[in-house]
Amino acid sequence: MSLLGWILVIALFAVGMAGAVYPVLPGVLAVYFAFFVYGWFFSFEPFGWFFWTLQTLIVVVLMVADYAVGAWGVKKFGGSKLSVWLSTIGIIVGPFVIPAFGLVLGPLLGAMIGELIKGESLSKSFKVGVGSVVGLFSSIVVKVILQLVMIVVFIIWIVAF
Repeated sequence: MSLLGWILVIALFAVGMAGAVYPVLPGVLAVYFAFFVYGWFFSFEPFGWFFWTLQTLIVVVLMVADYAVGAWGVKKFGGSKLSVWLSTIGIIVGPFVIPAFGLVLGPLLGAMIGELIKGESLSKSFKVGVGSVVGLFSSIVVKVILQLVMIVVFIIWIVAF
């Protein structure tokens, strides 16, 4: 039974890390859920209020930052709210429509379409689209780092306590 517990915890960590890159996977929530799986299979005893407060704070920061960093990329390059929305939709839909390149082309095209609808030039629309991709990659870096921090804190916690 303990082997199954570890398999589930590790699988959730893997899904979480993949979710940092592929937005349709649960990402940080999978990592967070792994802590509960560990508790159910082994024990919640090592985790006190400080552990849960720290991990929950990281989850909240990640969820807010995920949207904010992507929106920052679009705004930094002169994009509108419509471009932010269409870029976000492109991040979600893109990988399904264009499997190999949709993760990059989805937000790029979404932001570009948003600017073109607003009457901007093709060059400005492309610049905003590039901003959406910069925001996406910045967001991925932040998510990977913070999710790794969550996993390392978890490992330290179960070893040390």
